[in-house]
Amino acid sequence: MTEMVYGTVPVKPGEAVLPRWWRTVDRWSLSCILMLFGAGLLLGLAASPPLAERNGLAPFHYVQRQAFFGGMALIALFLTSMMSPVMVRRLSVLGFLVAFVALALLPFLGTDFGKGAVRWYGLGFASVQPSEFLKPLFVIVVAWMMAAAQDLGGPPGRLWSFFLMVAIVLMLAMQPDFGQAALVLFGWGVMWFVGGAPMLLLIGLAGLVVLGGTFAYSNSEHFARRIDGFLSPEVDPTTQLGYATNAIREGGFFGVGVGEGQVKWSLPDAHTDFIIAVAAEEYGLILVLVIIALYTTVVVRSLVRLMRERDPFIRLAGTGLCAMVGVQAMINMGVAVRLLPAKGMTLPFVSYGGSSLIATGIAVGMLLAFTRSRPQGEIGDILRGRGR
Repeated sequence: MTEMVYGTVPVKPGEAVLPRWWRTVDRWSLSCILMLFGAGLLLGLAASPPLAERNGLAPFHYVQRQAFFGGMALIALFLTSMMSPVMVRRLSVLGFLVAFVALALLPFLGTDFGKGAVRWYGLGFASVQPSEFLKPLFVIVVAWMMAAAQDLGGPPGRLWSFFLMVAIVLMLAMQPDFGQAALVLFGWGVMWFVGGAPMLLLIGLAGLVVLGGTFAYSNSEHFARRIDGFLSPEVDPTTQLGYATNAIREGGFFGVGVGEGQVKWSLPDAHTDFIIAVAAEEYGLILVLVIIALYTTVVVRSLVRLMRERDPFIRLAGTGLCAMVGVQAMINMGVAVRLLPAKGMTLPFVSYGGSSLIATGIAVGMLLAFTRSRPQGEIGDILRGRGR
């Protein structure tokens, strides 16, 4: 009877944190994340020296910074993955309040670093992009609201989460950062769908997105320029997209060889937004497929484990985090091969970027915390009447 209620995960009273974490964490997903980080360092060694040379810095300046920020990201990942879901939720609510205020103050205190979009706080030695940290924290807060709405007499959590999502999307669009706004909207939509939203509401939401995109195209030169470039039948070979497309084509199946790629000398964002073009040129389709397989493994394994979860908060939060990480990777690679308009979005754990690396480490740490094996029955037990 005990196994029927609590599952088959052995409970060991007084067990130390590290052994219990290692016994319950999804080690396949963890291994994939570590390999993605290793691939990021490998590609950073290829893509960063040209940028360092242009800026008059040491050849491996950006690689060293990526290793430093990546180390911080891994520490954040391990510490977060050891927390209980309740602790993750409590800390996320506090962190979300800080990140939300920081995002709201960007127009007054932020900087654009000459890129035309006010997205960062300059700290002198580094910069911070609040939206990167806001995304995973937003997922946790929304999951908490939606889960509470499922309780008898619970608050209107779905409605609250909708207004919160709209406020964040509008603030991101004003920067402008339509890529992050779309990612927040997508993550919220996935959780709303998993939480049982009617299809008519989802169709209506899709219609609002189309109207919003039409309005942005008509009123934002930045947005219109990217859409026009994507829809153009010809690619200007002197643009970033043109260089990336040519590099992917030149790489072929096995690549041109380590250190032999040329796109890194032409692309200013070769180490961030277009890092996959460097991988395709120097290492070929093989490495690109390996990277795709690693992301796929993390997403699929996480979703499979979440399907067995009883707690609605954990199911919603884990699904939202999983969707955001997976779709961000898909968008980054889709832009490089011209399947999507340019978004200015990094490849999780692979691209250079302090805020992106650390925030992704926190997000994946939360996902690992939610997918850890716990002493509970599976949700299928309820459907079969075994949970009683």
